[in-house]
Amino acid sequence: MATTSKGSIIGQLQSAARLSRTALAEELLAHGLYAGQDKIMLALHRENGLTPTELAGRLGVRPPTITKTINRLAAQGFLEKKASETDARRAHVYLTENGTDAIRAIEKSLRKTEKQALKSFDKDDQKTLSQLLERIQTNLSNRKPLMPGSRQVEERT
Repeated sequence: MATTSKGSIIGQLQSAARLSRTALAEELLAHGLYAGQDKIMLALHRENGLTPTELAGRLGVRPPTITKTINRLAAQGFLEKKASETDARRAHVYLTENGTDAIRAIEKSLRKTEKQALKSFDKDDQKTLSQLLERIQTNLSNRKPLMPGSRQVEERT
């Protein structure tokens, strides 16, 4: 594991995120799933029948990335694509019965990974951590996007 400089909170945050992704990926692999596939399947579990473009928007990734993963999940028997009844140019993606069954394994993997990550935390620590992470997400999501070819200027207070 790479060490971070003392006091580098962003380094610690990145390291914790990387380690949690690795632990979750190992859990998912035991169920025949690869990292990232879980997010697509969970999104469809919440709202089945989305288009690839809608899925990409909800997950914050580019449509070509989603298309590759959808095709792999379809080949694995977890998803199926169906042509739109109103627009033949569009396809909708649905969980298959195998995909619905796999949701339980995904949720179990998420719970197990979270339990491992938080095993030394009491309920108050977990609540505080959740609140702090929410604030970080809010702070970072309020950043203005960097436009291609431009330089972002840091504001100093």
